[in-house]
Amino acid sequence: MAAAAALIDPSFDVDKLSYEIFSILESKFLFGYDEPKLFSSAAASLPETPTKTPARCAAPAGRVRILSIDGGGRAADGILAAVALSRLEASLRERSGDPGSRIADYFDVAAGSGAGGVLAAMLFARGPDGRSMFSVEEALGFLARNLRRGALSGERRRVLRGIFRRSSPAGMFRRVFGEATLRDTVGPVLIPCYDLATGAPFLFSRADAVEGEGFDFRLREVCAATCAAAGAAVEMRSVDGRARIAAVGAGVAMGNPAAAAITHVLNNKREFPLAAGVENLLVVSLGCGEAMRAQA
Repeated sequence: MAAAAALIDPSFDVDKLSYEIFSILESKFLFGYDEPKLFSSAAASLPETPTKTPARCAAPAGRVRILSIDGGGRAADGILAAVALSRLEASLRERSGDPGSRIADYFDVAAGSGAGGVLAAMLFARGPDGRSMFSVEEALGFLARNLRRGALSGERRRVLRGIFRRSSPAGMFRRVFGEATLRDTVGPVLIPCYDLATGAPFLFSRADAVEGEGFDFRLREVCAATCAAAGAAVEMRSVDGRARIAAVGAGVAMGNPAAAAITHVLNNKREFPLAAGVENLLVVSLGCGEAMRAQA
């Protein structure tokens, strides 16, 4: 965490991320305890050095846990979300007694747009061992390193767009994801873009990818699509080559993917048969906020 955080520009007001807020998320929303004392009692019973990290941590009372990450229009938005999740992941490891646990172990669905979509893809991509391929710290390091490169050349505002334009088969995202597709994730992932070919939003979904190869896309191209600039559409095809998309960034139609994730879960009875209503959902949504306008 320290190494990755060192690459972040001091102007990013990371200190506003409240430790108390994440304590509430950890104890109540992720583990299902309302009182910290109750959680402490349960955590005390865990072994100090677990022999094996569980692949997934069961949701409290059968609830579906949704992680939603807004994209925002700045590279800094992805950095702030990654810093927030890195702190949360580190605290989860400490409290659970499992140094190998990752954010993907505590959420059932991940949704993200723009830079948030890249984070969602990295955190839920499945590695060779069947676990999440990247920790939040590693994802944060990826964003921070490339942000720093852009800052040094005086192109900070365009750095993420530049990264994603290089997501061709020989580009940066190929080295991150290889040939992995939407099917190669540890849990359901939802990442939006806007399809110029149909003039409508398009939602990349693992559930759809599992149903048919016509909806399965390579993760490197999904990341490029959700971050593409309006004047630089990403031409992409599904794995089977039959579906074609001319994608621009998700901010055109779906900057906040939380509503799409909620709708997806409530209508996906195959994967979430017990999610009858919003009372069965636990949503953690990281947003980039709205700029305050001066009063006349």
